[in-house]
Amino acid sequence: QVQLVESGGGLVQAGGSLRLSCAASGSISSLSLWAWYRQSPGKQREVVAVITRRTTHYVDSVKGRFTAATENAEKTWYLQMNNLQPEDTAVYYCNARSNTLTEYWGQGTQVTVSS
Repeated sequence: QVQLVESGGGLVQAGGSLRLSCAASGSISSLSLWAWYRQSPGKQREVVAVITRRTTHYVDSVKGRFTAATENAEKTWYLQMNNLQPEDTAVYYCNARSNTLTEYWGQGTQVTVSS
């Protein structure tokens, strides 16, 4: 089992920055994919960034503004969000997938960008 705990988030003005972090505990050696998702009211949850040991992929709407990576021997991963816009307002969730394709989710953290 793996437990994920998120931190970060909050309220920021358009053009500002925030950093989200996710800390994993438990059977972290089984993890092989780390990700960030977000969900806005009335919308489906969408993937924001996916991190593997080879590469990182971003949804088009955040390319050039967001950076995601693992650190601390893959025990934590972060989402650095720059030049935030009102449309980035959402609840952000960290996600991890094990080598047996079991998925784990963080509790979610609210990011609100005011115009």
